[in-house]
Amino acid sequence: MHETAEDLVKVQRLLDESYRVAGTHLREVITPERMITAKELSEKLIGMRLLVLSTVTRDCRPIGGPVDGVFYRGDFYFGSSPVSMRFLHIKRGSHVTATHLPGEELSVTVHGSATPIDIKAPQHGQFRQTLLDTYVPRYGKDWEKFLDSGPLYARIDARRMFVFFMLPN
Repeated sequence: MHETAEDLVKVQRLLDESYRVAGTHLREVITPERMITAKELSEKLIGMRLLVLSTVTRDCRPIGGPVDGVFYRGDFYFGSSPVSMRFLHIKRGSHVTATHLPGEELSVTVHGSATPIDIKAPQHGQFRQTLLDTYVPRYGKDWEKFLDSGPLYARIDARRMFVFFMLPN
């Protein structure tokens, strides 16, 4: 878990505010007993988590696809090719939605804006190290060469975050 106490406060405020303004149906599904704290959420999101990331096409159609997501310091980050359609869409308009849905017991959805980051910049050094710690054990030392070859990364600056959690039967 990479979140600081301040990060957890930020995420908890986001969860609480998102729930406060949620629609009736969502509040019927995500009841208080199906909610978890920011700390509990952060503990469940360690490592790489598959996300379905939705962007918006030029003619305003939503389009979604899988990306590797990393929850770091209270925000989801994802990477893709610089020539991917998702980054072309983000250059035109940064609005995104991402959902992590590993099974019916947990769902995490964020709505926000994608902000591209430079993983070679000093201010993102700890995030870069998190990527290396996540992927090198899985893919080997050459993964760092891949990372340096130019994939783009972005942070999702969430305006809303909805989390559903239910213990399995």
